[in-house]
Amino acid sequence: MRFLYGLLMLFSTACLAAPQQVKLVYEVTRNGQPFATVTETFQQQDSHYQIESLTEGKGVYALFGKRRLSSEGEVTAQGLRPLHFALQQGDKKPVDADFDWAAGTLTMQSTAKAKSQTAQLEEGTQDLLSYAYQFMFRPPQGDEITVPVTTGKKLRAYQYRVVEKEVSADTPAGAFKTLHLANHSPTGDESKELWLGVDKNYVVVRRSMKDENGAQIEQTLSSLHVK
Repeated sequence: MRFLYGLLMLFSTACLAAPQQVKLVYEVTRNGQPFATVTETFQQQDSHYQIESLTEGKGVYALFGKRRLSSEGEVTAQGLRPLHFALQQGDKKPVDADFDWAAGTLTMQSTAKAKSQTAQLEEGTQDLLSYAYQFMFRPPQGDEITVPVTTGKKLRAYQYRVVEKEVSADTPAGAFKTLHLANHSPTGDESKELWLGVDKNYVVVRRSMKDENGAQIEQTLSSLHVK
């Protein structure tokens, strides 16, 4: 009974610590030039969450169409546990991922392909959208963190290390005290960096990465609303 009570208290603390609603707007540049605007919303109701992300290109990049991502699932004592993830770019066929935690399987499928892929579902696995919001419930502990993430097409483990603690980051949304994380792949072609707002529920304040063509993508917070 004490164990169950402790688990219930841990779950309640996690739910209360994280905000119920978050809206973030990011301005994105590509090699220093205006590229896109990203609007994301996170909502939690009881033990269920839903996240939506919309990327709208600027100038010639608007011709590629809007990029929509969505993730929904449960809020547990361990944080977010996705059940379904979807990604759609413009008029292209959507990509989906379904999480079957009871069976321990992850099913990834693009409707453009006849076959789906199935992978073993590890505890703590997130999707391309939920992984950033998981930090609201479970901030990084120690100097390294490993996060299994699915893009809807594949599953891989991202390994982040702490580069700096309590570093100041100035953004159009204000100045933030942040935790700077970096992920570097062995080949160096998928390097990513995150700056998490320590005093703002560890939301992503800034993100830096390279795209498939080697262009430098910078995503910076321009608006933040928390309830």
